Amino acid sequence: MIIRFAEEKDIEQINKLLVQVNSIHHRGRPDLFKSGKKKYTDEELRKIMSDCDTPVLVAADDKDRVLGYAFCIFQQHRDSHILTDIKTLYIDDLCVDEGQRGNGVGKVIYDAVVRLAKEQGCYNVTLNVWCCNESAMTFYEKCGLKPQKVGMEMIL
Repeated sequence: MIIRFAEEKDIEQINKLLVQVNSIHHRGRPDLFKSGKKKYTDEELRKIMSDCDTPVLVAADDKDRVLGYAFCIFQQHRDSHILTDIKTLYIDDLCVDEGQRGNGVGKVIYDAVVRLAKEQGCYNVTLNVWCCNESAMTFYEKCGLKPQKVGMEMIL
C-alpha cells in the first residue's frame, strides 16, 4: 500500500467511497443525509485536488486501486481578536473502502495526515465526527484524538 496525493484518475474510485461514507451517515441520520448521494461533484473534486490548501491523500494498493482517502483543509485564523494564529490541518472526510475496513488502512492514512501536518508546521490535526458513527469515533479515539468541542442539537 502506498499513500499519495489524489489525482484526477482517482475520481471514479473516490466517488464510490464518497457514496459509502454518505450511506453510513444516512443510516445514522436519515433526517439529515439523503440516500445514495455523495458529498462532491466531479468538478468540485477536481478543484479540491488542484488546491494546495485542500490536500487529498489516498491509500492505493499495488494495482493502484484506491483503498481509502482523507480530504484535508489547512486552516489558520490570522488577525483574529480572540483566536491565536495556529495552523491546523482539518480532516474534512476520511473513508476506507468497506471491504478494507479493519485492515489498518485507516491508521496508515491517518498517520500520513499527521506527517503532512507536521511537515507543514501545523499545531494540530482536527476533525468532526457524527455521534451516530460509533466505529469512526472509536477509531479516532484509538488514534489518540480527544474531543475539542461538542455540537449539540434539539430536534423540534
